Parts: sequence; structure tokens; C-alpha cells
Amino acid sequence: MTFGNARISLLVLLLPTLAIADSPGEPGRASKGPNALKNVYFGEQHLHSENSPDAFAAGTRQSRDDAFRYGRGDEITLSTNGQKIKRQTPYDFVALTDHAEYFGVMPQLIDPKSPLSKTALGKELTKPTVPPSSPKSAVNQILHSILTSTAMSEFVSPDLLKSNWKEAIKVINKYNDPGTFTTLIAFEWTSIPGGRNMHRNVFFRDDVGPEVPFSSFDSIYPQDLWTYQEIQRNMGHENLSIPHNGNVSDGWMYSPNKFLAGPMDARYARRRMLNEPLTEMIQTKGGSETHPLLSPNDEFADFEPFPNLINVGKPSQVKYGYVRQALTDGLMLQRTLGINPFKYGIVAGADSHSGYSNNEESNFHGSHGGLEDSPKKRLNPAPNASGDMPSRLGSAGATAVWAEENTRTSIFDAMKRKETYGTSGTLIRLRFFGGWGYSDNLVEGKDFVKKAYAGGVPMGGDLPAKRGRATAPTFAVWALKDPESGNLDRVQIIKGYLGGRFDDQMQKIYEVALSDGRKVDPKTGKVPPVGNTVDIAKATYTNDIGDSQLSAVWTDPDFDPTRPAVYYVRVLEIPTPRWSTYDSVRSGLPVPEGIPATLQERAWSSPIWYTPASAKK
Repeated sequence: MTFGNARISLLVLLLPTLAIADSPGEPGRASKGPNALKNVYFGEQHLHSENSPDAFAAGTRQSRDDAFRYGRGDEITLSTNGQKIKRQTPYDFVALTDHAEYFGVMPQLIDPKSPLSKTALGKELTKPTVPPSSPKSAVNQILHSILTSTAMSEFVSPDLLKSNWKEAIKVINKYNDPGTFTTLIAFEWTSIPGGRNMHRNVFFRDDVGPEVPFSSFDSIYPQDLWTYQEIQRNMGHENLSIPHNGNVSDGWMYSPNKFLAGPMDARYARRRMLNEPLTEMIQTKGGSETHPLLSPNDEFADFEPFPNLINVGKPSQVKYGYVRQALTDGLMLQRTLGINPFKYGIVAGADSHSGYSNNEESNFHGSHGGLEDSPKKRLNPAPNASGDMPSRLGSAGATAVWAEENTRTSIFDAMKRKETYGTSGTLIRLRFFGGWGYSDNLVEGKDFVKKAYAGGVPMGGDLPAKRGRATAPTFAVWALKDPESGNLDRVQIIKGYLGGRFDDQMQKIYEVALSDGRKVDPKTGKVPPVGNTVDIAKATYTNDIGDSQLSAVWTDPDFDPTRPAVYYVRVLEIPTPRWSTYDSVRSGLPVPEGIPATLQERAWSSPIWYTPASAKK
């Protein structure tokens, strides 16, 4: 059927046209040799165990082993309450990103076999002499040290850090099972001056990794982290970093300025893209796609908001804190600097400090250990000891990569080339290609993916030079529902571009595929809501609305070849219960006031960029 400028194919689940080599891989499915057309692999790229100081301070005692075992589908026992938990759908890969600051130190402080337990801090942690809320408590001394980037020297000695890091790599490699379950060597750099979240997770391609991680005790500035990354790369340790939580960076994560300094220059921009090709769209501390103040015409902009700076209790600056604005700002900076510093692919994650990835809405057990180890604590409207309102925290996001096989090198390479997408936790399958001559029925063909690669670029790529008589780029998009979640509501293509004036950064949302035969109202430009089958009192829903698959071939009707542009896909599910609603019904507690009882899970593709030949340098 035809919809506006798009030809839309509403396909039936498991049609053979997409169930052969073009079909996405299943979570946990073992590889059967490399697939040149790529399989999709779902996983976690942001997770903390007891070896992160703040996780330990929250009562978490889940080990590295627990984190990997839970990710691959094993049952584990929660250290805080003895509850046994298991994933509904195993992940294909997991990266454990414990903080580099005091890496692995905390468990040693309470281990009587460790010399660290004999220190004054270890003794205070084991047998407290002051209230936990006191600034002199062991936990608060450590957290204050991290927040102010002032290290306690006896816990950051090179030998201690090397030993703890070596032990971590040993466990990471133990669980790496090529073809079945991948683990990545990684850590988190935790720069947080004044509560401004400038954190990056750093990942390595090899099985050895660096000698030691880089922490905010070494420097709070991103450019110094990049220097570390470049040195490691020169030593043969290929790596990349991923920033997260721009929404609580106080407007610094995607600022056109150097961090806490003046305007960025071309060298700064170039180093940024060399070292951090991806950014995190959502995690338990909120979404970073966009904000209603930045996208007032986007009815889905206010998704899982988390407004306050970490541990500070004041709102974060909105401008320069969100990905959509950054993608468009990057087009302008390309004009002035000759390089786009915000040419980011998309991932998502947990940032769970409980030692397990909690992306499954109906299988949520909290994100911060003992602070949220019961429904009563999770649903409490008052701030917890970390200054967060637990019920406002979201469930984890999930990362998907299109890779040849489920191995460390293949997963890493897919991340580096940005053939990735992020979701709010659901396991939607999503393909997105851009080119100049795709046929209207491309997505209906048996060789859809093969032809799409041959005729254009996948998500994360740059449109090739214009071909033939094409006057505008054409995009092919295909989405399949998560078998364990809601049907699909719609597929949108979101475009960022530069307007007529030099500093005009524009955005527009195109509805390219709608479920249930709905159409855009030509007068209002709006789409009738898909409906809502959620029974809040029972925390149930039905898939009587929406579609299992949506696809489209869409040509930009407003294309101007003289203006740079960036395009990404957003796929929305029908409404389903939020984790807090599931928790309320199971526990018999009321649904928290001011917190949505339902949500529309979603996926965001990595973008595809168009750059006029005149703008390329």
C-alpha cells in the first residue's frame, strides 16, 4: 500500500521473504560461521558489580561471575535478599564496566584475608563507629573522594590497580565463549566534577587489554582520556569509548566547547570522533534522545526523563545535553571545523549497580542493590541515599549490533563502524539502509539485505555520492517486534538538517510506517493513537492492536542537496506496563503518583549522514 512518499509493506510474522539469510539472529543463538549479511546480537555494554565503589556502597555483593552468568541466562541469587532471578531471554554479549576509580578495592576492604581490611578505612567499613549518613563514614569518604577526584593514595597504588585489573580480565576471558556468548574487556572512566556526568565506558578489541585502566583521578578531562586511548592503540590495544547520560551532564556532554573551556577546534573534534564513535541513548538514569524544550513538536520526546545532576539534587542544563540536538549541531560544526565531532552511532545500556542487567520490564529487581531490593523501596516516592527517587529510575536499555558472528572482534568491529542500535530494553529487530536508487519494493524481496548493502549503506554510514538521476536519497527500513513484548505502533524517520541561515538547526519527524492501516491526517499532520490495551490493575496487556512487522522504502520529500542532513529511525511499540506497574500489582502496593503506569518501548537506529560534496574537506 502507498503512504505519502513511502511504499509500506506490512509483513506477516515469519514470512519466508525475511526468514532466510536476511533474518536477524536470535538472542543466544550460536553462530554457524560468519554471515556476510550480518546477524543481530543483543547485549549489555554498561554494567557494574560489587567492584564498583558506588555499587558496593549500595549493598551490592554480586560478583563479576554473577554478572556474566546472569547475562548468558543462568539463574543467580541476589546477595541483598536471597531472591533467585533469571533472564527471560539470554543475552548474546555482556561488557562489565566497573568504575576505574578504586577498581576492585571495596570487596578487599571487608575481606579479612586482605591487607586493606587492616587499614583505618577497612576497619571503619567492617565495624562502623559513625552513622552511615555521616561525612566521616567509610562509604561517604570514598564517594566524596570520587566526586571530587581526590584519590586516597593507599587505595590507588599502581601495584594494587594492576593486580585488581589482571584479576578482572581473567574472569572476563573465562566467560568469553566465541560463537555463543561474548564478553568484552571494559571499564568506566567516571569524571563527575560538580555532579556533571562526563562518564565514558572504554572497550578493548583484544583478549589482553591495557596494563591498567584510566580513572578520573588521573584526569577529569575527556581529551586526557583520549590520549590514554591513543597510547593504548599505539601499543596494539584497539579500543573505543562511549559517553553516556548527556541528560545529566549540565549541558557539557555535547557542548560545542571543550569541557570547562572555550570553543573546540578541529583537532579536538577529530580526536573526539576517533576515540568515541558511539553514544548511549538511554539507561536507568533516563533517556538522552531529546527533551520537550528542544523538540516541542515531538509528542514522544518526554520519555523516561531524569532531570537532576547526580548526587547534587539540582536540575541539569537541557541545552547540549541530548543526542538529537548534538547530531544536528554536528552538521554545523562540520561547516566551521571541517569535521563533525558528534557523528555518533547509537547504543543503550543499564548502568545497573546491582550486578545484573535489568532490561526486562516485567522482570525488574532494581538498579542499586540494597537501596532497591524490595518493591517497597523501589516504589518509594522519596529520594534514596543516592539522591534518586527509585520509582523515577527506568529499567535498562539494550544494545543491538549487526555483526558477522558472535565473537569479541566481530562485536567490537560492528560497534566501531556504528552498525548498532539502542532500545529501551525491548529486543526489537531493526534494519536501516540509505542509498539513491532503492526500488519501491526492496523490503519485500527475498534478497532485501543483500541488495540494500550493494546499493547503499547501513545504519552508521555516510550516503555515497549521488547516483544517476536520483534527486533525493531513499531509505529502506524494516522492524520486527520482540516476541516477548508488545506489537509495533509505528516507524518514524527523524531528520536533522541545516536551514536557510548559517546557524539554523532544524528537525523533522516523518511517519513512514503505521500499524493497523492508520494514516497521517493531511490537515493536522498527526496520527491517530494506536490505542491502549493495558489493564493497570492487573499489569497486563494484549497484542490486539499494532503489527508484528513494519517496513518501508521512503524518499525524503524535502531534500535540498546543498544542505547537510542526518537521518535516524525510531520504532515505537504499543503501550505496555512500566516496571513500576508490574511491581505494584505483584506487591499489592499503589502505583506511584507522578510516574507513568505505561510506556511505549522503542528502538533508535544509528544515523545515516548526507554531506554535500562542497562541504567535504
